[in-house]
Amino acid sequence: MSDKPGGWPTDDDFTAALRVRSDVIGQEYVTRATADSSAANVAYQRLVTETAWGQWTDPRLGRRERSMITLAMLAAAGRMDEFELHTRGAVRNGVTVDELEALVLHVGAYAGVPAAVAARRHLHRALADGR
Repeated sequence: MSDKPGGWPTDDDFTAALRVRSDVIGQEYVTRATADSSAANVAYQRLVTETAWGQWTDPRLGRRERSMITLAMLAAAGRMDEFELHTRGAVRNGVTVDELEALVLHVGAYAGVPAAVAARRHLHRALADGR
């Protein structure tokens, strides 16, 4: 990210978090998200990258486990756009379709059937999209 103009951070923690973000959700997505170098977008992208993706650099949980935890929380919270994005990341991180289906059933038990229904619909949309 150090090649970006307009105040993009270059510190090691930010760089490590940005690398994880790019690995999990895809460089193309991150490039689009960071294309705007306005002060407001730089501040927003820094918040997202350091706060959410910075957690992914903690070695106590692997990316595969983090993907599954993240998906369960997103489904329970009804954050379906993010659920789809992270579904594709979970597949990149080695989570199988069968495991994703089991995760959705588990969400139904703990967060309610409507959450599971929505998650399953968005799971299949994300898998069909394949990006």
